[in-house]
Amino acid sequence: MWQILDEYPPLPSIRHMPAITDRDRTLELARRASGVTPRDLAQAGIHRQALTRLVNEGKIERVARGLYHLARQPITENHGLAVAATAVPKGVICLLSALQYHGVGTHLPSEVWMTLDRRAWRPQLAWPPLRIVRFTGEALMQGVEHHTIEGRAVKIYGVAKTIVDCFKYRNKIGLDVALEALREAWRGRRFTMDELDRYAAICRMQRVMQPYLEVLTA
Repeated sequence: MWQILDEYPPLPSIRHMPAITDRDRTLELARRASGVTPRDLAQAGIHRQALTRLVNEGKIERVARGLYHLARQPITENHGLAVAATAVPKGVICLLSALQYHGVGTHLPSEVWMTLDRRAWRPQLAWPPLRIVRFTGEALMQGVEHHTIEGRAVKIYGVAKTIVDCFKYRNKIGLDVALEALREAWRGRRFTMDELDRYAAICRMQRVMQPYLEVLTA
């Protein structure tokens, strides 16, 4: 006959399981590459006070207006680009900031250069300072590369597209900057002439750039 045992190992009590608090949920959201906003907290049913307390404790830091991230994350030389891209997800890093990221030229811009569609809302950030330029159509969409900086997705124009843009905006940044970038990137084999010609056609810069390319390849 089978013997029926009256004693079984006790099952874990739900009452003994640690409760997930608003504080825990806020920290988890702040760990995301995109960070957390007060709107995210409201949608998750988390009281704003949880965020305020974590900021006061130094666990979470404000990286832009209305945008928060887990504190003490590794900071790189491209921190400003990561913050700008997170705060303005539809923007693309361009011109002087793109040159700096790719290590082309000698200019160190004090602002983050970013392009937006002509109809897009102009963002307002306390930091970093932004220099907004307006592109449209293929000039806006083509040549975009996707990079990861400090765990955040950042859109940056590639070297060839950036050089063409520098010629297009030579009155803003200086022709000397565009020529320096062209010569240095060509010596470093950072682009091909086919790539450059493609973006020059898109941006209607072929006639402007042709004399400089002839000298470069002579």
